[in-house]
Amino acid sequence: MQTASKKIVNGWAMYDWANSVYNLVITTTFFPAYYAAVTGIKNFPDGIKLFGRNFVNTELKDYVLATGFLLIALLSPILSSIADYKGNKKNFMRFFCYLGAISCSLMFFFDKNNVMLGLVCFMFAGIGFYGSQVFYNSYLPEIAAEEDMDRISAKGFTMGYIGSVLLQMVGFALVVFMKEDPSLPLKITFLLVGVWWVVFAQIPFSRLPNRSDKSERKLKKHVLVNGFHELQLVWKQVIKMPVLKRFLTAFFFYSMGVQTVLLVAIDFGIKILNLENVKLIITAVLLQVVAIVGALLMSRLSGKFGNIRVLIFTVLLWVCACIGGYYIQTEMHFYIVASFVGLVMGGIQALSRATYAKLMPQTKDTASFFSFYDVTEKFAIVIGLFSFGIIEGLTKDMRNSILVLIIFFVLGLLFLLHTLYTQRKEQTKLL
Repeated sequence: MQTASKKIVNGWAMYDWANSVYNLVITTTFFPAYYAAVTGIKNFPDGIKLFGRNFVNTELKDYVLATGFLLIALLSPILSSIADYKGNKKNFMRFFCYLGAISCSLMFFFDKNNVMLGLVCFMFAGIGFYGSQVFYNSYLPEIAAEEDMDRISAKGFTMGYIGSVLLQMVGFALVVFMKEDPSLPLKITFLLVGVWWVVFAQIPFSRLPNRSDKSERKLKKHVLVNGFHELQLVWKQVIKMPVLKRFLTAFFFYSMGVQTVLLVAIDFGIKILNLENVKLIITAVLLQVVAIVGALLMSRLSGKFGNIRVLIFTVLLWVCACIGGYYIQTEMHFYIVASFVGLVMGGIQALSRATYAKLMPQTKDTASFFSFYDVTEKFAIVIGLFSFGIIEGLTKDMRNSILVLIIFFVLGLLFLLHTLYTQRKEQTKLL
C-alpha cells in the first residue's frame, strides 16, 4: 500500500494534538496537584473514607484510575469489533472523545465537598481518552505504508507533546497571574482541556477516511460477544507468529512500568519532595519538551538499528530511571530523573505502536488487532496501578512502590531479548 496524502496524515496526527492535553494536564500535573491539595491531610487527616475503609489519597486515585482502565479493557473488544465490521470506527472515536472532554470540563466543580465527583470525572476522562485511542491507533496501518509507520507514529506523538505544552503554558500563566484564589486557575484549566480536545478533534474527524467496504462484512457472532471472539481469532494468529507473540509479552510487562510511572510521577514529587505547583508545571513542560526529542531520536535510531534493538536499549534506560527514582532525595535529583524519563517516554510509546503495526499481518481487521494491543496495554496498566497502590497502602511510603516497577521493566527487557533472538532465527530460516 501507499502512504495516504499529507492532508490525511497531518489530520491523523492532529488527534494527538487534541487529546494529549488530557495526558499532560489531567494525569500529569494540574489534576494531581489539585487533588493532593483538596484531599491532603489538612482536609482529610485520617484519609478518605470509602466502603468503610480509610484510603491514602493517592492510593485511592490509583485504584479509581485502574478501574477505568479495566472497564476500557473489557469494552474495547466489543466496540472495536463493531467498528471493524460496520466501518464506523470514526463514530466511536468521536463518542469517546466527547466523553473524555466533557468529563475533564466537569472537573471544574470538584472540591473538598464532592471528592467522588472529581474521582468519577477523572475515571471517565481516562475512559474517553483511552477508548478513543483504540480507534485512533487502528488508523495507522490504514494510512501509512510499512516504511513510513515509524515516522508517522512519531509525528503523532510529537504533535501531541507540542499541543499539550502550549495548553500547559496557558494554565501556567493562569496560575501565575490569578493568585487571589490558587484553586481557580487549576479548575479553569480543567475546563480548557475539554474545550481544546473537542475543538481540535474536528480536524481528524473531517479528514480521516470512512471504510468503503463496510457493506461486505457481517458480524460472525452476537454483537456482545463478537469482539471477544475476534480477540480469540487474533490470538490464534499471534501464537503462530513467534516474533509478534514474544514482542507482545515484552510489551505487556514493560507497559506495566511505563504507564504507571507516567501516571504517578507527579504524585511522587508532591508527596515525597513536597514540590510546589509552579515547579511541578515546569517539570512537566520540561518532560514533554524532552519527550519530543526522544520520540524523534528513537524513530531515527530504529531505522538504523531496528525496532527491537532500540526498544531493548530504551527499556534498559527505564530500569536505570526507576533505580534513580528510588534513591531520589533532593529537588534537583527529581528534575534529572524527570528529564531522563522524558527522553525515553516518547520514544518507547511511539516505537512500540509502530513495531506492533509492522509485525502484525496484513488484515482488514485493523481495529481488532489494535484492540488486542490496547487490551494488552490496559490490563498491564491495571496490574501496574493496583500493585503501586497496594504497596503504598500497606507501607505508607510511595518510594517502596517503585521496586515493583523495576521488576516489571526487567521482565520486559528479558522478553525483548528473547524477541530479538527469535527474530534473528526467523530471518536465518528465510535465508
